[in-house]
Amino acid sequence: MTVPVPGDVRPVRYPQHWEADVLLTDGGAVHLRPSGTGDADAIRAMHGRSSSRTLYLRYFSTIAEISDSQLRVFTDVDHVTAVGLVAELGGQIIAAGTFHRSPAGSGLDPDAAEVAFLVEDSQQGRGLGSLLLEHLAAAAQELGIRRFTAEVLSENQQMVRVFIDAGYAVRREFSSGVLDLVFDIGPTDKSRAVLLAREHRAESRSISRLLNPRSVAVIGASTEPRKLGHAVLVNLLRGGFTGPVYPVNPDALSVQGVRAYPSVTDIPDPVDLAVVAVPAASVSEVVQACREKGVHGLVVMTAGFADASGSTEGGADGGGAAAQRRMVALARASGMRVLGPNCLGLINTDPAVSINATLAPVVPPAGRIGFFCQSGALGIAILADAARRGLGLSSFVSAGNRADVSGNDLLQYWHGDAGTEVVLLYLESFGNPRKFTRLARVLARTKPVIAVKSGRYALAAPGLAATSTPVSDAAVASLFAQSGVLRTTTLAEAFDVAQLLSTQPVPAGGRIAIVGNSTALGVLAYDACVDEGLTVADGVPSDLGVDVTPPDLAAAVRAVAARDDVDAVVVVFVPPVATPGLAHAAALRSAAGEAGVPVVTTFLAVDGLPSQLAVTGPDGGAARGSVPSYGTPERAVAALAHGVRYGTWLARPVGAMVEPDGLDRPAARRSMAGLRGTDDPDRALTDAELSGLLAAYGIVLEPFRAVTGIDEAVTAAQDIGFPVALKSFDETLRHRADRSGVRLGLSSPDHLRAAWAGLAALAGPFLYVQAMAPSDRTEVSTVFSVTADPSFGALVSFGLGGLATELLDDRAYRAVPLSDTDAADLIAAPRAAPLLDGYRGSRVVDRGPLVDLALRLSALADDLPELVELHLRPVLAGPGGVSVTGATGRIGAPVRLDERRRLT
Repeated sequence: MTVPVPGDVRPVRYPQHWEADVLLTDGGAVHLRPSGTGDADAIRAMHGRSSSRTLYLRYFSTIAEISDSQLRVFTDVDHVTAVGLVAELGGQIIAAGTFHRSPAGSGLDPDAAEVAFLVEDSQQGRGLGSLLLEHLAAAAQELGIRRFTAEVLSENQQMVRVFIDAGYAVRREFSSGVLDLVFDIGPTDKSRAVLLAREHRAESRSISRLLNPRSVAVIGASTEPRKLGHAVLVNLLRGGFTGPVYPVNPDALSVQGVRAYPSVTDIPDPVDLAVVAVPAASVSEVVQACREKGVHGLVVMTAGFADASGSTEGGADGGGAAAQRRMVALARASGMRVLGPNCLGLINTDPAVSINATLAPVVPPAGRIGFFCQSGALGIAILADAARRGLGLSSFVSAGNRADVSGNDLLQYWHGDAGTEVVLLYLESFGNPRKFTRLARVLARTKPVIAVKSGRYALAAPGLAATSTPVSDAAVASLFAQSGVLRTTTLAEAFDVAQLLSTQPVPAGGRIAIVGNSTALGVLAYDACVDEGLTVADGVPSDLGVDVTPPDLAAAVRAVAARDDVDAVVVVFVPPVATPGLAHAAALRSAAGEAGVPVVTTFLAVDGLPSQLAVTGPDGGAARGSVPSYGTPERAVAALAHGVRYGTWLARPVGAMVEPDGLDRPAARRSMAGLRGTDDPDRALTDAELSGLLAAYGIVLEPFRAVTGIDEAVTAAQDIGFPVALKSFDETLRHRADRSGVRLGLSSPDHLRAAWAGLAALAGPFLYVQAMAPSDRTEVSTVFSVTADPSFGALVSFGLGGLATELLDDRAYRAVPLSDTDAADLIAAPRAAPLLDGYRGSRVVDRGPLVDLALRLSALADDLPELVELHLRPVLAGPGGVSVTGATGRIGAPVRLDERRRLT
């Protein structure tokens, strides 16, 4: 669909990207979209459902019915000078907002637009006004509008609060009972903080509605044991769910002794959660019925949607993936969230709920670990393994195809859930990687986040491909590190770390005491510590002898745990023949409970949290103070090593957003505006263009000049000052290992002429003459890059120069914007970073200028999204600072990350 733009011959397309499913303050969902002429009847009906008081506050007079001219404010839109958005719920328009730009030649502010809203009475108090304002402001900024104006009756303080609470600096003028409001709509630190806080509350509440239902309907409940509807109903009943359970089966009077209903709409009482286990072809009808019933959330276990690649089971027109999209759109438009499809279900062990809405017959005990898993098929085995270990869960969610509810939603929920102390994630893909990084970084400050990211060498599964974003494994590793996420390579390793952090304190350092009654096990633990970069106290394990008594074992553990130079204790224990070890276990548990440092063991080679070493909590599970046991010393030490890394991350400053000196952001924006039009294709920047942009951020290249002949080269060298370097225009020649495209240290015109002959013959007559970097800046060659990643936005990367670095891809990445801590971590992250600290007698590089350069690149990338690629290579570093000797860059369509709230 296209519409004409007044005063312009070009058509403007319907802004599809303005459509969004969004969450309200109570966790319910609505659909926002641009309005149009076809909405006249629905908007008139919304006015008819609004009270006279609401209409008076909107129109400043009492009206019985909206007039045609008032209606045209909402419907006569061109998506440029006149914009309208409506919120739909259950097939009705429940709220609408508009802005109209000041007409050209009117004498009014050309960068301003007047904004207004209407929310019907039954939907007020759910945050619709704030959402409309947020999305209208985002649309206005796209159109070059810088500020909103509004006229509000002075008695309409609720609407005034909508503007002020959004974080905008509102200027007010009062005249004859009317407030004239004016405010800039550009994002500010305060408005972003408000947006994120609202996003957190809404997403957390939407998941709370799923995990804390008061009643559950099982649609597709069956008497046949092999069917999904049978298994989930049995598990709900056996799990002791505290609310009513309603089987839905049109062909049965009862299922498992519980009265059944033909349809969810026949259930006489409210239904909060519906578990759907019917064939894919019937799901659409079920969702429609749940919509009529007012269900809050759906758990769709049915497969045959996007997981059936190329299948048409989910619908003939477009296949399973299209049917999945339609299902989610219908559910969200009706205020429902969807878990799945093709999922295992959800568990909440809170005694007030006690829900097991999964297909898993064996579930872990109650505990303090929140567990998110994408795979439904793998979920049953995962839960069984956690149960075998005694690993207690607070809640478990399997997202299946992740058509709606994702790991990001669970991070929001667990952040505020008092019953969850550790978060465990099994991820096969990312839907919104940048948001994951942001949320995980905040959550990890208060609760450990442990993640297994599968698919390092494979594509996402068919069911996840439609909602996944490809991210390189190197970027994942670096961004996990930036966020404080503990990444493990296997689920078994993740469980090992979860056992430690859910029962023991976080290690304050990497000094480990090894105590036990087996020399062989002690040596294995020692070797594992060395492999993990940990330090063994006293340099050797402490062997207490095979016949150590329980009191002596406890005394030894207490003694080493009390030392100032010990951060954790590994107890390796093999009981004497014919000794069950129960007394030793009690002694170890007692001593560990008094220790102020984490204690782990290889007691009897048992995996998990055996009852002999567990402190029983109020919920019957293993509480804090329990001693986790591992099958081998290596696994015990590996878990501790993850804990040490987490403790180190926690101990680092949160980081401040430091602005380097000498930035000229307005000049950079003016330069970029002159370099690229809105529809211009991608192109490389010239040397002069790139030098100008870099200079605005205080990044200055060593003086250089492009030359086309030897005489010009000599003149350039004399102007720059000898010694100089002669370089090829061709990057591939400049960066070869044999340096065939570069001639360095040319100290006189004669040296320059001699070098010219050889290099010009190889690379042609177009060469660079550049000043040599000062000798105190040439110890190490490094490389910085900025890339526009569609998932994370801009990424800054850093690595040390050389073939080995390129061959091993030894680069670190951090997402923009960088704090000072992020920048320091970026420089320290590559495996070759120790070369900066002096290697085999080389001089130590001052890292401060490298950190400063990273911060300048972060500011540049944040301000200029049109700069889609930038490479500084090489950046020479030494004790005297850094010298940037080469730069290339490209500009193109900016990768803009949409900041408005939306479900993706």
